[in-house]
Amino acid sequence: MSKTLIFGHKNPDTDTICSAIAYADLKTKLGQEVEAVRLGEVNGETQYALNQFKAAAPRLVETVSNETGTVILVDHNERQQSVSDIDKVRVLEVIDHHRIANFETSHPLYYRCEPVGCTATILLKLYKENGVAVESSIAGLMLSAIISDSLLFKSPTCTPEDVAAARELAAIAGVDADSYGLEMLKAGADLSQKTVAQLISLDAKEFAMGSYKVEIAQVNAVDVNDVLSRQAEVEAALNAIIADKGLDLFVLVVTDILNNDSVALALGKMAGAVETAYNVKLDDNKAVLKGVVSRKSQIVPVLTETLAKL
Repeated sequence: MSKTLIFGHKNPDTDTICSAIAYADLKTKLGQEVEAVRLGEVNGETQYALNQFKAAAPRLVETVSNETGTVILVDHNERQQSVSDIDKVRVLEVIDHHRIANFETSHPLYYRCEPVGCTATILLKLYKENGVAVESSIAGLMLSAIISDSLLFKSPTCTPEDVAAARELAAIAGVDADSYGLEMLKAGADLSQKTVAQLISLDAKEFAMGSYKVEIAQVNAVDVNDVLSRQAEVEAALNAIIADKGLDLFVLVVTDILNNDSVALALGKMAGAVETAYNVKLDDNKAVLKGVVSRKSQIVPVLTETLAKL
């Protein structure tokens, strides 16, 4: 019998990679044959965490049905965000903290979705529920995931559960969450060597919002001008993606990790939805979104509601 593959969404972020590794560790210790894999390249922030805790990145795969019949999804459930042949395998489990959309299975499954800021917060509970201790290196990776998803506890998606889990994991890993977290975020916000193609795909997700097809990419930066200074080139690349995928809207969100604001660059025939959703005016296709840092809680729900009315 082939091993079960565990993976997160395309264009993986730190939670996706680290949670896949952590859940594979737990499952292995429970005697199950599993492997963590990834659906895209590892970003700079995640690589910093992997290096810090001496962990290897999961193996890259483009399809899964050619090597297994069973999979476990972490940090996502929407099919357009998952592996291309997800319909050809059986989903045994989902461990997630996002909305549930475009997801159905032919068999019953274990589904664990909680309104917390990070998948790793849920995984810590699963370790405890199964009576398995978290090793130092795994704790460090799980801590990194929480720091990433919560923007070092500043995101509105961050809950007291996430903070408590992070403090517990930091103690196991032997690091200071705040100082380590800031260095990790800065590593991810170093955009100096990124091409435009990399910038717009580092953390991009596609969503069905009513009858509209939307893609939202988010980039963390210390200085938003690191991205906006290349706006013409960025827009050309985004317009190519819009045409290729038939998107109605592409929003590139550049988040200032120091000031906790974002600049949205909106393109596509439904770009006006951003103006309606946030009561802003797009100037040169962009607008400042004060206090907006979370795609999950401050962008996706707001745009979904707005587009449903248009």
